[in-house]
Amino acid sequence: MSASVEQAWSEDKMKRQTGFTLVEIAIVLVIIGLLLGGMLKGQELIDSAKVKNIAQDYRAISIAVLSYQDKYRSLPGDDAGAVNRWGASTCQGNGDGVIEGGSSATAEILCLWQHLRLANLLTGDSTSLASPRHTDGGPFTVLSRASDSAIPETPGGLIVCAENIRGRHVASLDTLMDDGNPRSGSMRAKLTSPGSSTASGIDENGLYTVCMGF
Repeated sequence: MSASVEQAWSEDKMKRQTGFTLVEIAIVLVIIGLLLGGMLKGQELIDSAKVKNIAQDYRAISIAVLSYQDKYRSLPGDDAGAVNRWGASTCQGNGDGVIEGGSSATAEILCLWQHLRLANLLTGDSTSLASPRHTDGGPFTVLSRASDSAIPETPGGLIVCAENIRGRHVASLDTLMDDGNPRSGSMRAKLTSPGSSTASGIDENGLYTVCMGF
């Protein structure tokens, strides 16, 4: 065998030895597919758990507000007897039967959370007026007039809203708690970032304010 022929044969052998067979490539593709499928399924389970937690927060807050009203004959936050009941360090409302908004440190919309904690209807520091936050990181608010809420068309005598809910969670949340349509029923959604128009469709990458009447 000549040197040139032997060299060509050796180079061809090396090429064949360092390449991948179709079977090996197929196995790699299957493994990649399984990994991607597992990641997608895992994200789906995480999203489902978050939606269920947010839904539970809505229910817990609604029940707490109604339980307070039933026990003390006053709405939390608006309760004019709070200081007499829990001491001078407690903020209190004017007792007009309306949970009012505002940005002051003693606004009824903030006093509400302290009253619910003092009544042991919500967990947390009973001296705090801070709003609880859901698993997407946004705060809750409660008002008694839909016109004062972020979404005035929300029906109901009391309105609980959550800010910064991820778009991919909105439809699932509405399906779990209402009619599956964020533009109708007792739960409404509004795109807050980016933009501020009422949701006509769900932007999965957007952040929404979601309000529910009860």
